[in-house]
Amino acid sequence: MPSYQPWCHGNITRSKAEDLLSKAARDGSFLIRDSESIQGAYALCVLYQNCVYTYRILPNEDRKLSVQASEGVPIRFFSMLPELVEAYYNPNMGLVTHLQYPVQREEDYEEEPESSNLPPELPPRNFAANDVKDSDPRSSEQGCKSLSETYLMRLQHMDLSTVPEEHQLAIQEYFRTAICLDAEQIQNGYPTLPGLKKLTMAICKNLNSEISRILPALDVFHRALDQQLSPGIGHLPKQMSADSGQFVSFRLEQLTKLLYSIEDKAKSSVFESVGFDGGHRKSLIPPATFEVKQDSLGISTKMFLKVDVESGKLYFKKSKDGPEDKYFVHNKILQLVKSQKMHAKLAIAVETEKEKILRKEFVFENTKKREGFCQLLQQMKNKHSEKLEPDMITVFVGTWNMGNAGTPHNINSWFQCKGQGKTRDDTADHIPHDFYVIGTQEDPLSERELSDTVKGALRNITNISFKQVAVHTLWNIRIIVLAKPEHENRISHVFSDSVKTGIANTLGNKGAVGVSFMFNGTSFGFVNSHLTSGSEKKLRRNQNYTNILRFLNLGDKKLNPFDITHRFTHLFWLGDLNYRVEFPSTEAEYIVTKIKQQQYQELLSKDQLSMERDDGKVFLHFDEEEITFAPTYRFERDTREKYAYTKAKATGTKYNLPSWCDRVLRKSYPLVHVVCQAYGCSNDIMTSDHSPVFASFEVGVASQFVSKQDLNSAPQGGIQIMNVMATLLTKSKTKFFIEYHSSCLEKTVKTSEGENTEHTDGSIKVWFGNQVQLTPIISDPEYLLDQHVLICVKSTDCDESYGEGCIALRAAQFCYTEFQITLTHHGEKTGTLTGGIQIHTSEGKPTEKLYDFIKVEKDDPVTSKCKGGDQNKSSVTHAHDISNPNYMGVSFQRGNVIDKGWSYSMPPKSLPNSGQGSKEPKKGGHDLGSRSPTGKSTGEGEKVSEMFDNPLYGSMKSHSRAKDQDHQQKDQLIPPDPFFASSKQADGDNDRPPVPTPRNRSFTCSETKPQPPAPITLHPSLYKKPVMPSRSDGGMGLNRPPLPSKSRPGVPEPQTTKPRDYRDSSELPSKLRLPARPAQPQPPKDMYAEVPKVGRSVK
Repeated sequence: MPSYQPWCHGNITRSKAEDLLSKAARDGSFLIRDSESIQGAYALCVLYQNCVYTYRILPNEDRKLSVQASEGVPIRFFSMLPELVEAYYNPNMGLVTHLQYPVQREEDYEEEPESSNLPPELPPRNFAANDVKDSDPRSSEQGCKSLSETYLMRLQHMDLSTVPEEHQLAIQEYFRTAICLDAEQIQNGYPTLPGLKKLTMAICKNLNSEISRILPALDVFHRALDQQLSPGIGHLPKQMSADSGQFVSFRLEQLTKLLYSIEDKAKSSVFESVGFDGGHRKSLIPPATFEVKQDSLGISTKMFLKVDVESGKLYFKKSKDGPEDKYFVHNKILQLVKSQKMHAKLAIAVETEKEKILRKEFVFENTKKREGFCQLLQQMKNKHSEKLEPDMITVFVGTWNMGNAGTPHNINSWFQCKGQGKTRDDTADHIPHDFYVIGTQEDPLSERELSDTVKGALRNITNISFKQVAVHTLWNIRIIVLAKPEHENRISHVFSDSVKTGIANTLGNKGAVGVSFMFNGTSFGFVNSHLTSGSEKKLRRNQNYTNILRFLNLGDKKLNPFDITHRFTHLFWLGDLNYRVEFPSTEAEYIVTKIKQQQYQELLSKDQLSMERDDGKVFLHFDEEEITFAPTYRFERDTREKYAYTKAKATGTKYNLPSWCDRVLRKSYPLVHVVCQAYGCSNDIMTSDHSPVFASFEVGVASQFVSKQDLNSAPQGGIQIMNVMATLLTKSKTKFFIEYHSSCLEKTVKTSEGENTEHTDGSIKVWFGNQVQLTPIISDPEYLLDQHVLICVKSTDCDESYGEGCIALRAAQFCYTEFQITLTHHGEKTGTLTGGIQIHTSEGKPTEKLYDFIKVEKDDPVTSKCKGGDQNKSSVTHAHDISNPNYMGVSFQRGNVIDKGWSYSMPPKSLPNSGQGSKEPKKGGHDLGSRSPTGKSTGEGEKVSEMFDNPLYGSMKSHSRAKDQDHQQKDQLIPPDPFFASSKQADGDNDRPPVPTPRNRSFTCSETKPQPPAPITLHPSLYKKPVMPSRSDGGMGLNRPPLPSKSRPGVPEPQTTKPRDYRDSSELPSKLRLPARPAQPQPPKDMYAEVPKVGRSVK
């Protein structure tokens, strides 16, 4: 598409096109953009009566273009776009109105080249690859001539004495004639460069034949060393052994990869044969001892806890060098309960020889020591687990702008999360992560050098030889993924890609590289980006982000309607994002003073990335751990004591104020387990003007599920999605439908067309009928509750997406659940979608997860003395627990809760009153109210307090509970019960997402009077007036409006949540407490009266 045409806007987004036409505000205004749904097609967008009508321009087999206009109008074909546009200036061509006013394209924000980042000088570019198709042939000839002369002139100034004469002649002939022929081939759409291939084949004739001779032998040797081939290296194609016409560079790459793989496998085999450990298969974690205090009858006693991960024992010692006769084996350590009130306090629940449960409470030296102890215990449980597949792994993510300098001798602190910020305790130094993901920018090393450097450092730290999963490079931007050897067969579907965002989006000095893969049943994506530099180029950085989001091709190719933010269970985005602290340059010394005083809050309030995220312009619904470390840029090299914030340039002094340029962010599907354990920067790696940044995550994963049930006899499961209403920020008169995608479905499911209702605020509400039935391939709850359904709202005319979102099936584990999700497209909010979901699973019981081993107790319970065995295993947990805040949709950042993009009306459950514990758990049928998400019955008659599972370490504060209020929430559901309203709401924060229903484990039900759950109140969302597109038959009105909420089946009547009176509570004076859990809860007759009851509940 020729760029010099005023109406040609290239690959701008649909929403951007709507904005431009809306600003034009004249009937007949038009522009042409690339189609988002069909490669090589275009979209003609026309404004008429404040609506944007969109028509597809499709090429046929002969590359002739035609417009999909109104029915009955003869189809006309055109060779080029200008010819097509000229014809449609005439009326009565099938459009809503004829074309009149072309909308000019906006100027791009161009980046000033930085000499330090650019590769060697390129020859003059007199033509662009995407422009030559429609350009003047004379200008193309001039461009080829200029290119040829440039290279021939360079050749004359080079020393060719060592080059054979036949090779000299071949090179000169290529620059004289063949390079122009290659340019013509590109013009005609064939970018194979036959001239270049012919030249390299001639020069490398002997090398090519030698490669053909030795490759088969190397391949046989490689397969003999290891029948289980590494990812990416399989049997050589037959044509590789012959002179197949492949580029020599490609064949050399295959040869190099094969040699590297042979070297690694041979080393591994030899080391094993001579008994040299080097820890290539096992990580030896040394025992660690912690000094703690234990209160007994009001007297504080010093004790020592020794953790031996390898033997699976926890020792209790009265002195550091005392006897080790009292210990508990790993399977007798039942639970760790962190205190929320005292951050260094930890309770350990253990089982004695007589099957009695003891709860021992200890106070550590500090919070970091407590976290180190918990990580070692978790590593011990994982190491000695009887599970065949892991349900939790840890991921290290590191980013470093190397400043075109090599690595120092020792970079261990980076991988050990040592330095400033949220760091790991020394006792966790030798705990290996399952994955190490390293992103570098301005990296002068080769892929092999970087891989060897990182592997060597990890071998020194962990005693493990990590396996390389993938590596990808774009100029000096690189990403490398390493994994433990035992995970090699769990990794599949490895993909990598890159996107250039440098000058004119054609240079790779700025851009992104990415890697994606499946780990058993969980998808991972990693993006390392280097965005435009310069404090004033914030908008350009935002555009870089959008381009990467749109064009980075990773993950499941079946998910084409979705960008990378929806394709992965867990997506991590790292790199030198180059967002700066927005202070005037005169405040440089003030900034440095604040940094020395470690007073970062004022500086972070002016952090461009945080401000752009708060405005929803970039990284929508991403999470970032709280920043507690100094800015990582721009230091004087070889020191971390001084910031070099001025830089002399020909145009004057340039200021680079100290800023947090290097960041790690993440985005995960709803209701999955992910916790950030560390986020900071190293302070002893000083070869670059940037400090390396590290982050460590604890991540829940799903196994490749194999059902234990007979698939033929097992009852078929079902997923019902009903009462779906989409609110779209567009004024289109097109019809819409929904696509449901999921790995648990055999195929994509499409709905019928929805019914539109236009609103005065410029939005459209689309009603999609009563119910959609989805049939999962496996109905076992162990599998189904870990699955997610992706939703895409599409237009019927252009098949383009108007918004995507995700629903977690775990939200409907117990009963019908209402949901509200934010729809996004290309990183922008495009509306909301509400509805209800109910699932039907077969009989089964989800197993306990490793991340359930650690809980956090918000309010410490009254410690019981527990002299005998009057407590059974069901009473291990003495606290009411809510899964970790990220898992349940509550996230902490800079003291405020960020918008997660989803919320669920998971109904509240009641807890028992205090009483005497019972040895026998209460027997009941399929009682939804008395079951926990992990399938355990809840303990009977125990006194409980509020608890969070696995919270973000160091970021949770103890708050007083809020008073009951009826809060108007923007784009969120009101919490089902006032108990779950946080104290932040009492402070006036009405945008905080609600806390869904807590998950209660390890209790039995007590006989108390049932209290029905409070109904849910839905509030209309508030939106600013948007811009809107439409279709050719735009006059289509609605046959009937959507059903009012009272008449829709399956939707409870909205009511206002009424506050409870807690004044008569003797247990929790001045606090809110949960209503008692019903033994057999019976909701009121009008509650969910018309919701279809499908199947049995999950145990």
